[in-house]
Amino acid sequence: MKVLVLTNLYPNPLQPHLAPWNRAQLRALSARNEIQVISPILWTEELSARRRTARRMAAGRRSSCDGIPVEHPRYLYPPKVLRGTYGNCYLWSVGRAFRRSVHAFRPDVIYSSWAYPDGWAAVRLSLRAAIPVVVKVHGSDITTLAQFPGRLRRTVDALQHADKVVAVSQDLASEVVTLGVPEANVEVVYNGLDTKVFSPGSRTEARARLGLPNDVPAILFVGNLVPVKQVETLIAACAALKSADTRFHCHLVGDGPLREALAASIGRLALPACVTLHGQRPQHQLADWYRAANVVVLPSRSEGIPNVLLEATACGTPFVASNVGGIAEIAADPRSRLVAPGDVKVFTDAIRHLLEDGNTPTELVSDSALSWEKSAADLEQVLLAAVRQREERPVPVVSI
Repeated sequence: MKVLVLTNLYPNPLQPHLAPWNRAQLRALSARNEIQVISPILWTEELSARRRTARRMAAGRRSSCDGIPVEHPRYLYPPKVLRGTYGNCYLWSVGRAFRRSVHAFRPDVIYSSWAYPDGWAAVRLSLRAAIPVVVKVHGSDITTLAQFPGRLRRTVDALQHADKVVAVSQDLASEVVTLGVPEANVEVVYNGLDTKVFSPGSRTEARARLGLPNDVPAILFVGNLVPVKQVETLIAACAALKSADTRFHCHLVGDGPLREALAASIGRLALPACVTLHGQRPQHQLADWYRAANVVVLPSRSEGIPNVLLEATACGTPFVASNVGGIAEIAADPRSRLVAPGDVKVFTDAIRHLLEDGNTPTELVSDSALSWEKSAADLEQVLLAAVRQREERPVPVVSI
């Protein structure tokens, strides 16, 4: 099967660590299928990368990732305003690359990861080309729609017109059905993890490899520093722990637009001695971070099935996380705690409990944890079903 992927959630030369879960799933999918990727880059990200690192895109805006050819059109859009137009901006930005790929590659199916604008544009383009389309939803692209009414109508339009919708959790699948998508068109495909990398191991040895002290309890956050992750709740919890003379060090692994603001908060609350912003780290190094931690935290206000929690559990480390999305579906470790999002006191108390417990890593792995090979095989079946469904019920080429 030939699969043309359309998503902004994929590594590129300016953001090589972007969306490792999509990279891993597509790498596994490419073992049995031919794949090409169109992954637009926001013009604002290009400008930011140029200022930070002087990096520029290569001529032709093409790259290769795990042997998969990728084209990176520039995504032009008005930042933070007119969100309802982002679909049209995205459509215009990727249109030429899409037409080239359809002509030369002749895909059997279009696969788009993220509902809007990616999925909406993919549905429009697939209708023009009479190619079946599958849209994957991740969590906040659906659960935060009420906060962004400008994209609500087009998100619903994309999901209702897709041949299949892939959700990363049962909870998210139910949300999609409430938007008017036929239940028969919605499939749950859990993300996987690299079971060779993420496994229990010695906390002492992991801390030695990372250069961390062995006698200080460690709190770990891994993720993008963006508003939906509510990292400010974690910073407030750290301030409360310090005020109570709790011994700890909090490590934030990741980067994003809120880094400077968070650094300012850490300074204002006199936390630099016990909270460190480490920036992004390679995927292969994360297992040691999980093993080194006493507790992994995720205070998000919206999630699907966060891979960081699957990976932490696979490494034997408990977590404290907001009880949102499908997180309850993977809370198999009895030591882990789920709390209401934004409740700093309860969040702080749950972290303190695990720090004082002095827990040691276990070999308990969530039943939802599976290999990327199995995850890709499940996705492959959904893509094939979309192709068969379109063969049985052809859709005429339309001009939109």
